[in-house]
Amino acid sequence: MPEQRTEQRTGQRTVDFWFDPVCPYTWITSRWMVEVTKVRPVDVRWRVMSLSVLNEHRDDNPEGDWGEWADYMWAPVRVCAAVEERFGQRALGDLFTAMGTRFHLRGDWGNLAGALTDAGLPAQIAEVAWSTAYDEAVRASHAQAVALAGDDVGTPVVSATGPRGERVGFFGPVVSPAPTGEAAGRLWDGFLLLAAVPGFYEIKRTRTEEPRFDMAD
Repeated sequence: MPEQRTEQRTGQRTVDFWFDPVCPYTWITSRWMVEVTKVRPVDVRWRVMSLSVLNEHRDDNPEGDWGEWADYMWAPVRVCAAVEERFGQRALGDLFTAMGTRFHLRGDWGNLAGALTDAGLPAQIAEVAWSTAYDEAVRASHAQAVALAGDDVGTPVVSATGPRGERVGFFGPVVSPAPTGEAAGRLWDGFLLLAAVPGFYEIKRTRTEEPRFDMAD
């Protein structure tokens, strides 16, 4: 359990955050996670998962009928996988921020090269969006999230070290709008309390409003 010992020695906790950049609630939760790093000793490792992979064998797609969007849904995660492989997880986090800003705040879904440029990355990486070169990498990263949280979840999956030193992962939290400052920290503290309960699986209620991209005070 080297990671647990390191966390105990330094007080710094490493969190894995799996995301598909097209999901609005994932984007909001990621902004909460960024806020957490400002008020708690937390480092985030950004990782890729895919709604397309998650739902490909389901008779009833909980995301609805994507229609002409079905092919596009693969494009952003392929670009993300390429960036992670070539430049690492910090660069992946920068790209996720750039993609989320364009997709969810500006409604600019088609300009993947622009998102790469915004993140300080080579725009030509966008070419992988329409190839299958990184599909295996997407699936492998996605499988790691599912191994922790199960295959009946969605995006995001957040993982931290459990009470026995094991990695535990949960879908969510799904929160809108994203809390900031100490409110973000308190939500994180609650997440860790739940993660420390070996038999804890789920807490949920029906969403009653559209995702809000402003930040909650």
